[in-house]
Amino acid sequence: MLVAGYWFLVGNFKVSTALTSDKKPVTRIKMKKIKITLVKSPIDRPERQKLTLQALGLNKTNSTNELEATPQVLGMVRKVEHLVKVEEAK
Repeated sequence: MLVAGYWFLVGNFKVSTALTSDKKPVTRIKMKKIKITLVKSPIDRPERQKLTLQALGLNKTNSTNELEATPQVLGMVRKVEHLVKVEEAK
């Protein structure tokens, strides 16, 4: 049971700390979400780029996936940024 708490932003992370009923602090990290849309076809692209798109969950043109903005996901997006459109999720 959470009694009291606060949160603050650190880069892409939303960090929240709360106190349980026995006064032990509990910290949770919530990442920002990004919405990734495949806008160009991966046909005639290197296999690594096709596998990166598959790992992002983008299989067909105009498919969209909403993911947490972890450093790993942002790195994958950077490798295929010429094929995708990225927006901050609401």
